[in-house]
Amino acid sequence: MKFFHDTTSFLLYLVILAELFVHSSSRPTPCPYSVFEPMIHQLDKIITSSKKLHGLPEAELVTFMDIEHKLDSLPVIKHTAAHLNSLKVNESLSQLYVYVESFRLHTKWLKTAQVNVSVPFQAAEGASNHLEQLSNLTKKFLEKIGEQVPQTASPSLPVVSTAFEALRFSVEISDRLQVFCHWSKRILRQLQRRSPCPKH
Repeated sequence: MKFFHDTTSFLLYLVILAELFVHSSSRPTPCPYSVFEPMIHQLDKIITSSKKLHGLPEAELVTFMDIEHKLDSLPVIKHTAAHLNSLKVNESLSQLYVYVESFRLHTKWLKTAQVNVSVPFQAAEGASNHLEQLSNLTKKFLEKIGEQVPQTASPSLPVVSTAFEALRFSVEISDRLQVFCHWSKRILRQLQRRSPCPKH
């Protein structure tokens, strides 16, 4: 099994390359504001919180490079050009909602675990709150376009009994959450470019 820190770094690198490629392409000028902008704003806040989940400097994260994935319940994000080229608003936002709800439940669980083992929990609480706001925004948008809001199930999560276990899970969630946020911003910007500017 691949080490999750190496995989995450590579996926983030691919996302950045994709973003540079699109910006260098000739495309119509997008609207400066759209219904997706509040979602992107929340994703930026989640990225900020996710980087603080473990409280470790970059140099110390190398300690966790040899640790394999333990949270199989975390969403697996698609990273293919074919997926980007076939985006549909209803399908993309429905999938986004499912992913957001999953990460919200994971960060909420992480906060509880951190409280129980007496380690700082503020970043997990912040990420959970912003994920909840993003979930609400996505739900309202789906309802507005007449799309059924997907049903989500609570993941089965392990019991955390030590500070090290909480730290290990916080590193894993942090990495996966950052990948999700960057990829979701990429998708929302793609959808935003296809949306016409509203008439005033």
